[in-house]
Amino acid sequence: MVAVIYLYRMNSSRFTQDRRRWIAALLLVSLPIQALLAQDDPRAASPGIQHVEASLRQVISGDQALETVAFVERYWRVPGNAGYNSSINQVASLLEHAGFVLEDGARAADRLVYRLERRPMTSPAWEPENATLTIAGQPAPLLTFAKNRNMLAINSWSTPRGGVEAEVVAVGAGRPEDFQGKDVSGKIVYAEGGGMGRLFREAVVNRGAIGVIDYAMPAYTRPEVNTTSIQFGGIPLDTTRTSWGIFLSFAARESLRKALAAGPVRLKVETRTRIYPSEELTLIAEIRGTTVPDERFVFSAHVQEPGANDNASGVGTLAEIARSLGQLATQGEWTPLRTVTFIWGDEINATARFLQENAGSARGVRWGVSLDMVGENTQLTGGTFLIEKMPDPSAIWTRGEDHHTEWGGEALSLAQMTPHYLNDFVLDRCRDQAAVTHWVVKTNPFEGGSDHQAFLDAGKPGLLLWHFTDQFYHTDNDRLDKVSPETMANVGVCAASVAAVLASPDSGTARAIVDETERAALDRLATEFELSRAAVAHGGKLDQEVLLLTTWTEWYTKAIQAASDVDIGGPTAATTAAIDHAASAISAAGMNYIARLK
Repeated sequence: MVAVIYLYRMNSSRFTQDRRRWIAALLLVSLPIQALLAQDDPRAASPGIQHVEASLRQVISGDQALETVAFVERYWRVPGNAGYNSSINQVASLLEHAGFVLEDGARAADRLVYRLERRPMTSPAWEPENATLTIAGQPAPLLTFAKNRNMLAINSWSTPRGGVEAEVVAVGAGRPEDFQGKDVSGKIVYAEGGGMGRLFREAVVNRGAIGVIDYAMPAYTRPEVNTTSIQFGGIPLDTTRTSWGIFLSFAARESLRKALAAGPVRLKVETRTRIYPSEELTLIAEIRGTTVPDERFVFSAHVQEPGANDNASGVGTLAEIARSLGQLATQGEWTPLRTVTFIWGDEINATARFLQENAGSARGVRWGVSLDMVGENTQLTGGTFLIEKMPDPSAIWTRGEDHHTEWGGEALSLAQMTPHYLNDFVLDRCRDQAAVTHWVVKTNPFEGGSDHQAFLDAGKPGLLLWHFTDQFYHTDNDRLDKVSPETMANVGVCAASVAAVLASPDSGTARAIVDETERAALDRLATEFELSRAAVAHGGKLDQEVLLLTTWTEWYTKAIQAASDVDIGGPTAATTAAIDHAASAISAAGMNYIARLK
C-alpha cells in the first residue's frame, strides 16, 4: 500500500489513468481501498469545468438576487392573485433589462428570449387583506394580520364589516367523535392538530359553525421559542357558506387556553379578503443553443407561497442565474450549444405543463434542477443546504451518513430507482464552490414534494436544491432577514455551473463526468461494504446486505452509462471507452465486496 500511494504522489496524472487497474489488483488480494481513494483529490475538476466556475463567480451577485427576494417576499402569493402576478412581472422586467426579448417577434439571431404564458383558472384567485382575532372584552387582539400574516386560511371569505362575535367551542382534535354532545351551530370551533381542512368540513359544512380556529405547529418550528410563528394552510373553497378559518400561533393558543380554563369565551373575528376570477401566469425564458437548440437543461422555481426563503429565494436566485448566464453568452465568454430553459410559476404544475404540453421541448429535456428554499441564513434558520438526490439506493436503505429530513421520506422500491450521474455531478460542483467559500453542502435521499418531482414523473433526470430543517418553514417569520445573499451566490454558482457545462460540453467533459462518477461509486461501495460487514457481524441478514451491495453496484454502473448523453451528437469513441472502463471497475469492485462479505 505504501508503494502504491508513493506512486500516486509522484505521478498523480498517471495514477488517475491507471487507478482502475490498481484498485482491481488491490481488491483481488482483499485489501481495503478507502485509504487509497482518499488520496485521489475529489476537487480536481477538469480545466473546462474550472473555467466555467471561475467565470460565474465573477458575475453572479447574491446582492442582486436579494433585491429580487425583497420585492417578491412582500406579497402573499398564490396563483392568479396580485402578488403572484406582480412577482412574475418583476422577473420579466429583470430579464428584459438583462437583454432577453419577447419570444414572439424575436429574430432567429436572438439567443436570449422569454414568454409569458397565460391560462384561465378553474378556481378563483385568493388574496388576504386584513384580519384580527380578539377575545371579547380584552383590549388587545390575540392576532392581527399586520403581525401574523399567515393567520388567515387560504380560501377564507370576508366577514361582514365590523366582524362577527360568537362563543368558542373547543373540540379536541376536531374528529367526528370530538363533536359528540356539542352544539356548534352559529359558534366558532377551536381544535388542535387534526387538520384545518377536516375541521372546516366537520364544523362548518356538517354542523353549521360560523368559522374555525386551529393550532398545529410542528416541533421543528420550535413554537415555544418562536411564539408568534404561524404556518400557512387552507380550507376548501365554499361559495355557499362563505366562511373562514384562522390559524393560531403558540402565544395566541396559550392565551386562548387560559381564557377557556376560566370559563366560557366569546371571540370577535374580522377578516377581509378578495376572491376573484383571474388567470395563471407562467414565465419561461431561454438561452437558445447554437448547435442543438432542441436539447435542454431546465431550471424551475415556484412563485407561489408567501415566504422569503420559500420561495422568493428560489425566484431571486434563478433570476440571477438567468441574468449571469445571459451576460456570459452575450459577451462571448460562454457559448451555449444546447438550450438552457428557466421556468417561474406554480409549483410542480408549471414544470409539468412545460413537459406535457410541448412535445418537442419535452423530448429534448436532458436534465432538470429545481430551486426551492435556496437562500437561507443557516445561522438563523437552522437549516442545512441540501441536494435532494434522484432516487438511489439510499432512499431504500437509509443508513450511515444518509438521513431523511423532517419533511420525511418513505422507503422506495427497486423499481423506482433512477440511475444517473446528475446526483454526483451537482454535488461535485457544489463542493467546488464550498472549497472556495467554506459553504456547508450535504445531500438527502429522495423525498419529493417540489418541482423535481415533475421531471422524474416525465422520465427526466431531475433533483432539488433546498434547505432543511428550517425552524421558520412555512411560517410568517420566514421573512427577508432570514435570507443570505452569500448563500444565494453559492447556490447560483453551483447550479449555473452545472447548466453551463452540460449545455456546452467540451471534448473532455464527458470523461470528467465519468471519472467523477466512478470515484463516487467506489467511495460509496467502500462505505456500504463496511456498513454491511458491521451489520452482518451484529446479526443482520447476509442476503439483505448482498442485495444492498448489488443494488448500489448496478445503480452506479447504469449511472456511468448515462454519461453517453453528454457529448453533442452522441458519445465519442473516447467517451465510450471511458464509460466501459469505469463500468467494469465499478462492477469488479461490487463483486469483490460481495465476495468478501460472504
